[in-house]
Amino acid sequence: MGQHSSATAKFRVTPSGVAGRPGSAGGRFSGAVACGALGVLAFSFTLPATRLAVHDLDATVVGLGRALVAALLAGAVLAARHEPLPAARHLPSLAVVALGVVVGFPLGTSLALAHVPAAHGAVIVGLLPAATAAMAVVRARERPSVRFWIAVAAGLVAVLAFAASQGAGRPQAGDLLILLAVALGALGYAEGGALAREIGGWRVICWALALSAPFLAPVVAWKVAQTGLHGGLNAWLGFAYVSVFSMFLGFFAWYRGLARGGVARIGQLQLAQPVLTLLWSALILGERFGAGTVVAALAVLACAGITQRVRGAGPPDRTGTESQPADEPLRARARG
Repeated sequence: MGQHSSATAKFRVTPSGVAGRPGSAGGRFSGAVACGALGVLAFSFTLPATRLAVHDLDATVVGLGRALVAALLAGAVLAARHEPLPAARHLPSLAVVALGVVVGFPLGTSLALAHVPAAHGAVIVGLLPAATAAMAVVRARERPSVRFWIAVAAGLVAVLAFAASQGAGRPQAGDLLILLAVALGALGYAEGGALAREIGGWRVICWALALSAPFLAPVVAWKVAQTGLHGGLNAWLGFAYVSVFSMFLGFFAWYRGLARGGVARIGQLQLAQPVLTLLWSALILGERFGAGTVVAALAVLACAGITQRVRGAGPPDRTGTESQPADEPLRARARG
């Protein structure tokens, strides 16, 4: 009986879903993949939903207003759990996350999608995995191979070539806005994935939203006073989606996946996002796109895939490893 209990204890699964034997690493990584995939699925609807919203509503109201709605949800969660304020040493990282995923990516894509189709935006956003990997290696002070940077550059060239082919020989303002959004979003993803290891993924997005709200509210109020809030049902459904899922719940899963599995490996799941977005753009918005869009998307995805593989073969990812994520001990402390 004692031997049986001892043997069982060796293989018992901990609250974080990690067994005590080396084989349990596969279970933890599977959980990280599941979280990451759920986040990617939520994000894949973002551009079509944004396109619906900006059809009637002001782009700035959509881009920043969604963060205010999400901040209300975040504040409710933080208050319900009696969460203490984040430590001072975490504030710079939270500011970077806010700049990237609370302000930069939402505002940039909203402004752009007032002028370009969601399918067009999906091709450019396909550069996000490569950009996230690049931000992560810079943050971790890694020295990736020349092949890594060649792949990043090739992806950027493919995006610019596609934008030029669609814009009378040169990229348009909407293309540049989405590229800026991708750069800022990648910065927020990489920083948030690293911070999630310390304080937990859901705390990262909740505090980034809550701390941003006082700065965003006056801007949104000013734009609402200028443009009003007149929109049809589809516009409000799109706004509701990007506020609740794209800006809030999706990050719960995404940052947890990055924290448990690492930015380099879980970031590969983003390769599916542009393909899904193209599908939703056709099904939801009725957008049509030609072979050139598909070829460009595949070229960008191929370059992004190379960056992930080249980097994944290098040193361990210090922006997210197999160590226990901060969610578990803090959750146990909260229960206590």
